[in-house]
Amino acid sequence: MASQVLVAANRGPLSYLLADDGTLTTRRGGGGLVSGLSAALARQPEALWICAALSEADREAVRRGVSEPGVRMLDIDPTTYDDAYNGIANSVLWFTHHHLYDIPREPVFDAEFRRRWESYVAYNRAFARALAQEAGEGAAVLVQDYHLALVPGELRELRPDLKISHFTHTPWASREFLDMLPDDIRAQLMWGMLGADVVGFHTWAWAHSFMTAAQLDDERGIAEPKTVAGADPRDAPYIEKMTRGPVPHRRTTVAVYPLGVDGDELRALAHRPEVNDKLAALRAEIGDRRAIVRVDRTELSKNIVRGLLAYRELLTEHPEWRGRVVHLASAYPSRQDLAVYRSYTEAVRELAAQINEELGTEDWQPVLVSVKDDFARSLAAYRLADVALVNPVRDGMNLVAKEIPVVSDAGCVLVLSTGAGAYGELREDALTVNPYDVSETAGALHAALAMPAEERAERTKRLASAATALPPTAWFTAQLAALRAA
Repeated sequence: MASQVLVAANRGPLSYLLADDGTLTTRRGGGGLVSGLSAALARQPEALWICAALSEADREAVRRGVSEPGVRMLDIDPTTYDDAYNGIANSVLWFTHHHLYDIPREPVFDAEFRRRWESYVAYNRAFARALAQEAGEGAAVLVQDYHLALVPGELRELRPDLKISHFTHTPWASREFLDMLPDDIRAQLMWGMLGADVVGFHTWAWAHSFMTAAQLDDERGIAEPKTVAGADPRDAPYIEKMTRGPVPHRRTTVAVYPLGVDGDELRALAHRPEVNDKLAALRAEIGDRRAIVRVDRTELSKNIVRGLLAYRELLTEHPEWRGRVVHLASAYPSRQDLAVYRSYTEAVRELAAQINEELGTEDWQPVLVSVKDDFARSLAAYRLADVALVNPVRDGMNLVAKEIPVVSDAGCVLVLSTGAGAYGELREDALTVNPYDVSETAGALHAALAMPAEERAERTKRLASAATALPPTAWFTAQLAALRAA
């Protein structure tokens, strides 16, 4: 049966496990986006989620014809998938949008890059074809993230009747970084995105960067004709373009939907028995000391190393905090199949160990670092946080900055960098810092620890209110309504 609401994302709402005897079982996919989209799609009749088969068990399920209602997995050749996902999406587009390149050495766009780009095109084309097959007449298709940046353009050519949106969960690169891409690749990227009726971002800063990129390509004559209107992002700007597909002239609206958290669901999760057990264990470990908490993937943009350096400077410049505070740093391993991420994860471990060796005592370990995926421990750390440290160099949103104030038992002070997408919403009640300024961050940590309890509690209330303004289901529903009305 054709679907009237479709979501396309690299990761799906479930995955498969393959037992030794060949039995396949399912488990729920992880992450806040998966949870939010799953809840929203449950309310949509004939909704379908199209995703990639990520593991051998997933691919085996596809080969056997095993499927769950509302989900279609695509069995993409593993080499093509790896080239597209690791070789382009995570090694090129992610680095471009997050401004992570070591400029004297990177990027290098050579023949190997071109080969991988062809895999990225093939990967996106597989999604577009599947969506074209499954979508009913005039259906709404909501494409998610930088992995699938070409899907709107490809799908527009196959099915001009569809209403298509694309939401980017990362920042969008400044023109200086986007200019590093070869001209033809950048033009192809913009063509893909502008195949959508609506292009969405978490903040106006990222939306404005996208519009600047579109206008720049126009001026240089390296993209197909289009015009940009509404220079002030508060004026509901839009982009018009000439497509190379069946529809000769159309409009793409650029919109902003700042994803929030579901406060009720998050608090319920944070008070489960297993979280209570983790909380008791952490309290026993840190005693009555204050807790500075961070929870991140060991991802280069998260700025964990500078955060640890700031904590060390706090203890050096303000020795009165020695023995009175513990830094709980949860750093989930991320993208460990890429050497640069393995190296970064090891750097986090090594620096934490150095701080403990330099400053720790027999009865006090300054840093408790957990380099493993333990959601229950993270929620427990949220609850006992006196200070939350969120200092990314550049982030699409960063939901941790919103989650900790919602869950914190006694209220917490948020130390937030200007690079976080959440900065615009939370800056009034956070202590904000330059993500590169270790000394400023150390000073903010000191101010946060010294803040009176009453002020801390009031700030936490306002932060929690802002954080829950647009929870995932409402975030998705608003986009779907806008797309249908486009």
